Amino acid sequence: MGSQSRHLLYLFDIDGTLLDAHGSGRGSFDEVMLERFGVANASEGVRYGGKTDHAIIEEIFRARLGRSATTAERAEFLAAYVPRLTAKLAAGGVKVLDGAVAALDWLAPRARLGVATGNIREGAEAKLAAAGLAGRFEVGGYGCDSAVRAELVARAIARAGTLDEVIVVGDTIHDISAARACNATVCAVATGSDTAEALAHADVVFRSLTELPAWHAARYAC
Repeated sequence: MGSQSRHLLYLFDIDGTLLDAHGSGRGSFDEVMLERFGVANASEGVRYGGKTDHAIIEEIFRARLGRSATTAERAEFLAAYVPRLTAKLAAGGVKVLDGAVAALDWLAPRARLGVATGNIREGAEAKLAAAGLAGRFEVGGYGCDSAVRAELVARAIARAGTLDEVIVVGDTIHDISAARACNATVCAVATGSDTAEALAHADVVFRSLTELPAWHAARYAC
């Protein structure tokens, strides 16, 4: 890896950007809410894309129970969530999105790779493992770092150390706003919950990650 590439960091969102977990996270949240708090179909009407796990828990509690979750309830919820998620991933499988593996393979000798995801770390690791993508990312920012997406992106950047440029890759408007808050370049990919039109204020919008290597080569001449 050349000296220039050591100072470029790509931070990838997971759901809708690298993979499709077929609703395993949503289904697991619903199961926990039913079993632990007696609320059926708790996720109905709730959009998950681009949000952190803690923010989703807060939204569900306010919508269904009319209050915030306590610290103890959040911990209880997530402790019950992770094994359900792992089981659903094993049963339902994970779809790796078009161009994801090829893009990661192509970028690996040219830049540093990390994740910036609203999933708590255990959930992120379970999804990446189910997709065969474990071990590809050296740093990360996770939903357990902060309920605010920009803060978890900042945490990932801090963990990486000295950098010349950070490129956030994600599929939602929340990825874009978090990247902007951290002065990062943002590549949006229209493979998730937001349309290409909604993502148009990113630095570039891809139809899929198949387009990322050519964009990188043109921008960085490497």
